[in-house]
Amino acid sequence: MILIIHQHAKKLVRVSYKGDELKVKETNLCRVFWKLAEEYPDEIIAWCEEQFESDMNLDYWNQVFHHDLIMASYALKTDYLPKTIGYIDQLPFVNVNREVKYPTWRMSTDVGGIKGRVLFQFQEMFGVIRNFGFLLNSIAKLGQQNGLFCYSVPGLVREGGLSFDLRSGQATQPDILGLLLSGEAQPDLVKSGNKEGLRPLPSRQAQPDNGEGIKIAASKEELFSFVYAHYKSIRLWLLFWCFLRYEKEFPIVAFITALFRKKYFKKNIDLSGIELQSNSAGNPGNSIDVIIPTLGRKPYLLQVLEDLKVQSLLPKRVIIVEQNPDSESQSDLPELQTQSWPFKIVHHFTHKTGACNARNIALEGVTAGWIFFADDDIRFEADLLQKSLEELKKLGADCLNINCKQEGEKTVFPKTKQWGSFGSGTSIVNANYCKHLSFDEVFEYGFGEDQDYGMQLRNNGCDIIYHPHIDILHLKAPRGGFRDLSLPPWEKDKPKPSPTLLVYAKKYYTAEQLKSYKNELFLRYYSRQQIRNPIKYLKTMRKRWRRSEEWADRLMRNSVVKDRVDRRRENKEEREKRIKNQDHPHDF
Repeated sequence: MILIIHQHAKKLVRVSYKGDELKVKETNLCRVFWKLAEEYPDEIIAWCEEQFESDMNLDYWNQVFHHDLIMASYALKTDYLPKTIGYIDQLPFVNVNREVKYPTWRMSTDVGGIKGRVLFQFQEMFGVIRNFGFLLNSIAKLGQQNGLFCYSVPGLVREGGLSFDLRSGQATQPDILGLLLSGEAQPDLVKSGNKEGLRPLPSRQAQPDNGEGIKIAASKEELFSFVYAHYKSIRLWLLFWCFLRYEKEFPIVAFITALFRKKYFKKNIDLSGIELQSNSAGNPGNSIDVIIPTLGRKPYLLQVLEDLKVQSLLPKRVIIVEQNPDSESQSDLPELQTQSWPFKIVHHFTHKTGACNARNIALEGVTAGWIFFADDDIRFEADLLQKSLEELKKLGADCLNINCKQEGEKTVFPKTKQWGSFGSGTSIVNANYCKHLSFDEVFEYGFGEDQDYGMQLRNNGCDIIYHPHIDILHLKAPRGGFRDLSLPPWEKDKPKPSPTLLVYAKKYYTAEQLKSYKNELFLRYYSRQQIRNPIKYLKTMRKRWRRSEEWADRLMRNSVVKDRVDRRRENKEEREKRIKNQDHPHDF
């Protein structure tokens, strides 16, 4: 590792290599960064604010950088971009959960690193940038779209009172007794600023910050320049409007200055020549369970089972949750009993419809190391499961979002990369992350359960990786499916947006992202409706937004998320009674 020690991302203090100071001729931080990348391609080029040097958790860095295409940092005192970046970006990478290993392109100058050979690939494009914070965030922003895996990782440093779970990627308050009893104590990962004999971390004085005690480094001009450089130009106008509307500012100088910056939006960086092979340990093996909720799609479901039947890597169990709202109905799937299957089938039949409820029932029966969340109207090749697990091992990843296309549809994103969504019918997930999660039934009447579950995974330290070269064919069955076909209870009120989408936004967006979501909705929907008078349209949309808020708040108040931990606490008699009365399961 080559370690660059700096002061406030402006002054180079020294460069160290294997504990010794490395002499460099350059004094500019960015030029030193590029020079080291060129001369030491096999080393991690790390940076650290001088006051945090002794807090670096160097023993853990090899586990963070388990393959070459990783860039990681952690904000202890300083973040570069302010939360107002949320005015133009609503993706999950913006609102960072600092207590877990979290996917984000938002890099901090406090501490972080990237492989030398990877960094060198960006020099031609970003070599003229002299602002270190702007440079790091530019590399990560463009790199993430080109196959660079970018994270905020609390384990890079030993921060006051926090330990770091190596398997879940989650920072927690240390439970010393529990760690000792389990034999998993990691004393080198804990360094409390309140313990006798240890130097406390620098105090965080009251200062302008992003709401978490983190100082913001970027000026308003730099924020506008970054937005212009890395987003569609219309986003710059949107940011300007949001500053006028919500910040009560008129940043015309920042706006005009940004127009003279170079554009990097959608530029290509070729990282294909860099080998991607993770050395991460702890892979949960090759056992996989498949969960399939289904409603009224018998022919399609049987096709899915036939595709599973010929897999080169057979699933351990296939858990099917069959739904039919008719209280007098019985199962329409006798084939599950009459035919021979090379895997165990667990069949649940229930009169309660709903994708979230069905998947939660199925998740309770998972025993394998991996879970394939499958739709009931897809087709796939015989090596799908085997190739997927091989890629997960190669990436050192815990969740793979498979490329799902309809007949004749072309692949939109050609590179393996971190994904801002989640497909609950096309994904394979490490089962360890699913043990304490469930699909929130607040989304049962509408849409958003996929994105919500994806956010639950991210907030528990599980990154979601999209893979373009493993395909699933989505048949898009014309009828049936696992959703109840009845209209949602708010249909007559005509809320806009759908209340379930607003629930998602309220749960996971920053205040700035929520305001931006509302702005964009109003702007985009104008051309899709019949009211041409802008004033009348605005009045109508505000009324529909308020109705959506009322329904969203009602749903959130009444929602009871079924925590799977609580289910396991049910005694055996209660569990058997519930299954008998509601689910009628059959194992074949």
